[in-house]
Amino acid sequence: MKKFMIFNFIILLSLHLSAQDKKIWAKSVINQEAPEFIVEQWISEEPNMEDKYLLIDFWATWCGPCIRTIPKLNNIHEKYKDKLVVIGISDEEKKKVKKVTNQKIDYFSAIDTKKRMSSELQIKGIPHCLIINPNGIVVWEGYPLLSGYELTEEVIASIIGD
Repeated sequence: MKKFMIFNFIILLSLHLSAQDKKIWAKSVINQEAPEFIVEQWISEEPNMEDKYLLIDFWATWCGPCIRTIPKLNNIHEKYKDKLVVIGISDEEKKKVKKVTNQKIDYFSAIDTKKRMSSELQIKGIPHCLIINPNGIVVWEGYPLLSGYELTEEVIASIIGD
């Protein structure tokens, strides 16, 4: 019986620690200066980012959760576009990103096949989002669909003061 209880405790502990790991699959830069914003090529027009918050989404066309995040980011882009610029960055080729037809992307889109920002952030799982304030400080980071830590309109409003 004692072995069974120890085994259950170890399983529960590992599940708990595993769930904590899911909060962020990258080097944490919360409340730190954001890495240099670099894109190789814009797919959309280049946005005016001056004096605005940036929501950067690292994503890929093959990633199911990334595709499911697109409508949420479209809504955030539409509702907060006066104060917030939403940018999706993929490390795939431009022609592959432009072929995405199952979800229309209304926000700004770019590619960086060299993965410069992604590498600096040590991103190991996508989608991965950052919100950077106008002073260049990361004020939110993480997996936008993680239960209990979702990137919601309420979260956005609390960050940008709406």
